[in-house]
Amino acid sequence: MSSKDPKNKKPFSRRGFMQGVGAGASAVGILATPEQAQAQGTVKAMGPAAVPVTLTVNGKPMKVNVEPRETLLDTLRGKLDHTGAKRVCDRGTCGACTMIVDNKVQYGCTILAIDAQGRQIQTIESLTANGKVHPIVPAFVENDAQQCGYCTPGFVMAAKGFLDKNPNPTYDQVKEGLGGNLCRCGTYVGVRKAVLEAAKALRGGATAKGATNA
Repeated sequence: MSSKDPKNKKPFSRRGFMQGVGAGASAVGILATPEQAQAQGTVKAMGPAAVPVTLTVNGKPMKVNVEPRETLLDTLRGKLDHTGAKRVCDRGTCGACTMIVDNKVQYGCTILAIDAQGRQIQTIESLTANGKVHPIVPAFVENDAQQCGYCTPGFVMAAKGFLDKNPNPTYDQVKEGLGGNLCRCGTYVGVRKAVLEAAKALRGGATAKGATNA
């Protein structure tokens, strides 16, 4: 009788299927417990207590102890005295905590501090460092692009990141580019005008009062 005869096939069972899947998954560590994964070298366990990390903030290494659950935003504000980014919605929807991480605009409340190790973190404090003022800062003042101020640091950093990638934008491009930030006071027109003015200054045009093009 041929080995391909259906009568020689073992009946399919859910138990057999799960055993096969479990064996295969265990081989690659998919279903391994945290302890097993650590022993296999597939993951580095940290916590639950605070652990020491080094964060590179505005070009400077900063050592701090953080719990694995702490966000980058809370660490910067509560432990590293970088309070420019604001904690508003704390769920990645308003943009008040916007910062630039590895040249990418991101919300600080959505990144764990331990995951930010080895990455370049840029906050709004960097825009007025060493006596140099980025053109976007005075442009916001000149165009009344802020009211209550909670959203302002996030908008400034979002604008900075946007201009880094698009130095000569149109009004509509600015509107779309800053779509991830909310202003409850409704100063959107002033913000967009400020970004256009800063873009002109960065290209060598008229510089907003108080800005430097260094």
